[in-house]
Amino acid sequence: MSPRKDAPLRSDAQRNRERILEVALAELTRSADAPLSVIAKKACVGQGTFYRHFPTREALVLEIYRHEMQQVADTAPLLLESREPDRALREWMDRLARFAMAKAGLADAIRQATSAPGKPAKPGHTPVTDAADLLLRAAEEAGTIRPGVTVDDLFLTIGGLWTIDPHSDWQPRATRLLDFVMDALRVGAPGR
Repeated sequence: MSPRKDAPLRSDAQRNRERILEVALAELTRSADAPLSVIAKKACVGQGTFYRHFPTREALVLEIYRHEMQQVADTAPLLLESREPDRALREWMDRLARFAMAKAGLADAIRQATSAPGKPAKPGHTPVTDAADLLLRAAEEAGTIRPGVTVDDLFLTIGGLWTIDPHSDWQPRATRLLDFVMDALRVGAPGR
């Protein structure tokens, strides 16, 4: 009897999966054509283990994308537990910038995995959108950002992140850009 597809992974299997995703992100960001055998070897797993987790290149690429997006989304409620809402929003945007750079580096691999007829569709942005909305609503309720800012407004405003070269020294530029965005969000905030 084979294990259920939605059954939780054993801890060693989960560690293998996480290691594969970490190595694959780095390798596929460097080269969309990175051989899967190289990824498996650098992740210190055998071919059988690798293919049990990711039977195709497309499955691997889309899981990296989904996993990275979920990682960013999952930080939003954690940040709100330990920081003021506007500080949580700003720190979350830094994490979003790191995701944007990883996604830009993976763009060729994602395009290859989703562009051909019959290939799977790229996952939606719902987790990240929901996280941004959670942070915006918390900051608005705290009076630390102007009222009425929507998730669409935020993503249109920070869209410049996706034009920064991921192979450059992008961090200082992203920091300046996101500081400008936070300054603009705070103008007209009732609590300021």
